[in-house]
Amino acid sequence: MSLLAAEVDHTSSSTLLIAAALIGIAVVVVLITVLKVHPFLALILGSAVLGVIAGVGVSDIVTSFTAGVGSTVGSVGLLIALGAMIGGLLTASGGADRVVTAIVDRVGPRALPWAMGGVAALIGIPLFFEIGVVLLIPIVLLVAHRSSQPVLRVGIPALAGLSVLHGFIPPHPGPLVAISSLSASLGLVLLFGLILAIPCVILAGPVFGSFISARLHVATPTALVGAAAGGRETGSTGAGSIDAGKDLGGVGDPARDDARPRHQPGFGATVATVLLPVVLMLLGAIGELTLDDGSTLRSISDIIGTPVIALLAGVIVAMFTLGNAVGFGRQKISDTLGGSLPAIAGILLIVAAGGGFKQLLVDSGISGLIADAAEGANFSPLVLGWLVAVGIRLATGSATVATITAAGIVAPLAADLDKPTTALLALAVGAGSLFFSHVNDAGFWLVKEYFGMTVGQTIKSWSVMETIISVVGLIGVLVLSVIV
Repeated sequence: MSLLAAEVDHTSSSTLLIAAALIGIAVVVVLITVLKVHPFLALILGSAVLGVIAGVGVSDIVTSFTAGVGSTVGSVGLLIALGAMIGGLLTASGGADRVVTAIVDRVGPRALPWAMGGVAALIGIPLFFEIGVVLLIPIVLLVAHRSSQPVLRVGIPALAGLSVLHGFIPPHPGPLVAISSLSASLGLVLLFGLILAIPCVILAGPVFGSFISARLHVATPTALVGAAAGGRETGSTGAGSIDAGKDLGGVGDPARDDARPRHQPGFGATVATVLLPVVLMLLGAIGELTLDDGSTLRSISDIIGTPVIALLAGVIVAMFTLGNAVGFGRQKISDTLGGSLPAIAGILLIVAAGGGFKQLLVDSGISGLIADAAEGANFSPLVLGWLVAVGIRLATGSATVATITAAGIVAPLAADLDKPTTALLALAVGAGSLFFSHVNDAGFWLVKEYFGMTVGQTIKSWSVMETIISVVGLIGVLVLSVIV
């Protein structure tokens, strides 16, 4: 509930509230981009500034912020943790490599960009973007080298597949936060998100990859090709280096017999494990749309489609298909699951603080004021959500911060929308959060270093690719809004 917001008179304090919102967001932006303060602290300080300027008492600021943190972690944190556990087992077992090599080895040079886009989208379901980059890029570079393909022709589709999943599909943090803030149906967001992902991956991946690779020549980094050929090493040419094994469950004593996989997981079993939570949540969404309330089948679909249950089922299955089946003992499986959690601690803190910032936007009356203004101007909430996310993305460089803040700002608009439109609003915010990644985005530098590109080359390739995803995503949302 928004107890503070009920006490705010929009007609008498609209100027003050607008100033509070702008200054609060500006504080977050300046702290993150200029002073290099961690987004977690920046969101806390920005929330305090916003509340003080809006005239909210200090104790009420703390109460509102704490309530937002608690509700966000309760609804989002558990899902992020379960998704990270599946990703940890997928990485440690070699399942990600198994999927990549099984598909890439079976396609010809012309189909390689399409194969890499599909593979990245598949294994990107449970993996966070940065970890997906660490896993895929050395393999992408090796594939480009062996097939004599331009590196961007193969690499851009892989990056597009990862980025689209990161922005649109649960259990990634951004979509989950948008769903929570807007009270959207996770099943519908997942269903519509998968539909939108197809044109976004195609146009920003193979199509744009073929276009830009013919005009922008990037040499394949030989050091990374050698590392990929040697096995699991994933070094970098610069500061973006991350050890995937260390970040995602590479814990335990290597001398133990069960510390490394004795054999590769099965291709079919790996794909089924990755897709299981998605399928269960989709079944829940389909049941919600087609089955009568109170029926036995509807009750079953509601249960299995519950995100926590779907992801928990995925973790349990992964313990067998990506754990026991590859020769891991119980201790190694436990170590891998536990080792996947520290890597997401920073993400959880940012998401939690973003939830507190969002709650202050609501409780101070700012979100209601924006909703009233948008309604009076007859402005599409879908376009508004996208534009707000674009502005914050350009300013902060963080897709997650952009999603959190934009969803909080437009949340009151969702109260008068039907379920399908609310789900599309969450996706519009997600699309806006991907717009034009540049030098204030950590992902920009990660891609630049792994591909050995200059800043200009990275902008012409990676930044344009992100913009294509964002714009195509918005167009897709508007088209779906007419259909549904």
